[in-house]
Amino acid sequence: MKKYLLPICIFAFIAASAQQVPADTSWKKNYRETATKVNDLVHTKLDVKFDYAKSYLYGKAWITLHPHFYPSDSLKLDAKGMNINKVSLYKDGKYTDLKYSYDSSFLAITLNKTYKSTENYTIFIDYVSKPNELKAKGSAAISDAKGLYFINPKGEEKDKPTQIWTQGETESNSAWFPTIDKPNQKCTEEIYMTVPAKYVTLSNGKLVSQTKNSNGTRTDYWKMDLPHSPYLFFMGVGEYAVIKDSYKGKEVSYYVEKEFAPVARKIFGNTPEMIAFYSKVTGVDFPWYKYAQIVGRDYVSGAMENTTSTLHAENAQQDARELVDGNGWEDVIAHELFHQWFGDYVTCESWSNITVNESFADFSETLWNEHKYGKDAGDEVNFKGIQTYLSNPENATKNLVRFYYADKEDVFDMVSYPKGGRILNMLRNYVGDSAFFKSLNLYLTSNKFKNGEAQQLRLAFEEITGQDLNWYWNQWYYGSGHPKLSISYAYNDSAKTASVFVKQTQGEKLFKLPVAIDIYNGTSKVRNKVWLQNAADTFSFSVPSKPDLINVDGDKILLCEKKEDKNLDNYIFQYTHAGLYLDRREAIDFAAKNQGDQKALDLLKLAIKDKYYGLRNYTLGKLNLSIDAVKTQFEPLIADIAANDPKATVKARAIELLSRYKKDVYKPVFEKATYDSSYTVAGSGLEAWSKLDSTGAFNAAKVLSKQPSKGRLSSAIANVLISFGDESSFEIISDKFESTPMSESKFEQLQSFTNLLGKIKSTDKLKKGVDQIVKFRESIPANYRGQTDPFINNFLLQNLAGKKTGAGLTEQADYIKSKIPAKQ
Repeated sequence: MKKYLLPICIFAFIAASAQQVPADTSWKKNYRETATKVNDLVHTKLDVKFDYAKSYLYGKAWITLHPHFYPSDSLKLDAKGMNINKVSLYKDGKYTDLKYSYDSSFLAITLNKTYKSTENYTIFIDYVSKPNELKAKGSAAISDAKGLYFINPKGEEKDKPTQIWTQGETESNSAWFPTIDKPNQKCTEEIYMTVPAKYVTLSNGKLVSQTKNSNGTRTDYWKMDLPHSPYLFFMGVGEYAVIKDSYKGKEVSYYVEKEFAPVARKIFGNTPEMIAFYSKVTGVDFPWYKYAQIVGRDYVSGAMENTTSTLHAENAQQDARELVDGNGWEDVIAHELFHQWFGDYVTCESWSNITVNESFADFSETLWNEHKYGKDAGDEVNFKGIQTYLSNPENATKNLVRFYYADKEDVFDMVSYPKGGRILNMLRNYVGDSAFFKSLNLYLTSNKFKNGEAQQLRLAFEEITGQDLNWYWNQWYYGSGHPKLSISYAYNDSAKTASVFVKQTQGEKLFKLPVAIDIYNGTSKVRNKVWLQNAADTFSFSVPSKPDLINVDGDKILLCEKKEDKNLDNYIFQYTHAGLYLDRREAIDFAAKNQGDQKALDLLKLAIKDKYYGLRNYTLGKLNLSIDAVKTQFEPLIADIAANDPKATVKARAIELLSRYKKDVYKPVFEKATYDSSYTVAGSGLEAWSKLDSTGAFNAAKVLSKQPSKGRLSSAIANVLISFGDESSFEIISDKFESTPMSESKFEQLQSFTNLLGKIKSTDKLKKGVDQIVKFRESIPANYRGQTDPFINNFLLQNLAGKKTGAGLTEQADYIKSKIPAKQ
């Protein structure tokens, strides 16, 4: 599961307006044990038909099981919100009715006899799934939990396709078929799906057959011969283009809406290479029959690793111009694919151990970027993971393996994802690549098609390395928090010794940390491996002369917060000689704080030409053009980057900076950029153009508004039209806002669109605009509404109503107020 994240433009408001609510800590008393196995799933056969008018599924299920160990005469299945029409024992082609009770959540069945663990039995259930009538809550990662989703089933939304897709994690698939909905259950599967003949279908495993029916429908038969957990069962239905690649003769396919067929390989085309890479590093060749990826509208999360059939949110579908900036969905593709090993092949035995699924998938993004795009790219992903975890102090209070939580959905957080990924990366660094990947192979092969937990992972590492690693697991897996380091240095000229002083300042809990300390004298580097394990540690080293740099954590791998007393000369040397992504970034940060020093500016001049585009872009964002020396010295460098940098996002940042000079000589640069193939460059160009020639930019924006646009260009068009237009521009801007899909771009337009409504005198236009905002508000995933509604209602709409009241436009003000819920 890859999480859906709120657009950053509303984070500041949310943080500023958040109220402190006393936390409910009663859950801390409830130990979350692994589900007890009374009966084991063996095989599930489903035959399903869909009622698009009612959003119902009519299902028949044949479920084969046997007692886990102890004899049993009863069976309890998860079955959420269904109508149960019939429950029978199926044997030798005959059905025998069984007694059962059902409370809308659990189906309790009395078997015809007491079965031993060696005896299989098959239960038949005729049922109706009614997902839209089911009341179920989601989580931060998954915004809903009704299992089965009918998207635009009656075709009433003209710009949205009709689709069906399912979402099982955590325990939601039992809303569309009865099962034992726990991750420590595994079984094989077959499913017959009857759909209108114009649609294609996707499910787990192999498409065995397709049968045309006389009523205009078709029945597709999918079969999964390898066992997997019920939450990974999947169905997808819709009008899709299916683009096919392959890996070692296995089908690799991409199900996209037809307009995206020409760019499907630009979005998903690295998948075969990813499969080959992950197969190599794990030592386990891709274990499934095929690998398909499908895009679903209105998806409740980012993506989901259903076995052999990953489901992606519609954000995956980027057009050719978006892809000029780079594939913004590639990390998600890598993340979900790695789950086919860690999550599907070996599955967490309980949600408490979700780390053996999600931490690995998060870590895989670092692995893939490092492999495909170089070490800097991998290190950047790793660093961003650290920063994401550190961004919320509450994360430091949670164990990675969590046996106590309020709800199972709560474990899908920034501890299980980025912190867990960084813990794996530190472990990789500590034991070395060879031992690390051999340990992963042992874990996977020892537990294939079964379940795993963090302790089994530890045992695999201990067997390969020969080391007792309880200290690492106790500290990082079964403990919380992270080290906070204060680092200082001293040099004794007479003794020719360099000393390093490290204090752990995080509190009572001390961390045991293997650390590399690199000492540089000119071009010579000496590495010293030490252990930090006390509140204060001192290390002294013999040196030929005063070091140019002492670099603690030489591999820049630690998940920590740190303060160091290095000076500018140290950081200049670090940038030019230590050389890792984070070495250079730290130097850029220090220089950026000292832009009154010419040596710092000289370092920043190097950095805006850094070999890695991410650091070029980062450095541009650090320049303080309000300082005359910075503005003067960097102007020709910025102008060159704006015209010539090979990376569109870097070029766009340079154009934004160049616009602050407000020189007509750059107008041709901005005009040319406005029509660049990159939305980001074009958006930056248009807004820069508007600062020099508002009329020209406004006229260009009117023309561009009639053409497809997304992202930075879409928001720039709206901003220019609003800033320099009048009420006559309303329809253009309104249409633009309406046509923008749910995305960060639409959030970015929200503020400026509301500002435009503040200028509107026409009540009809005002009502139309407010209705569009309300429609957008209601389309936001349910689990984010508690955060977004205050921003839209209390900040945007309330302020707009106040402005209308102040202008004497009472009817408009009253209409706006009528759209703000009384209770929030």
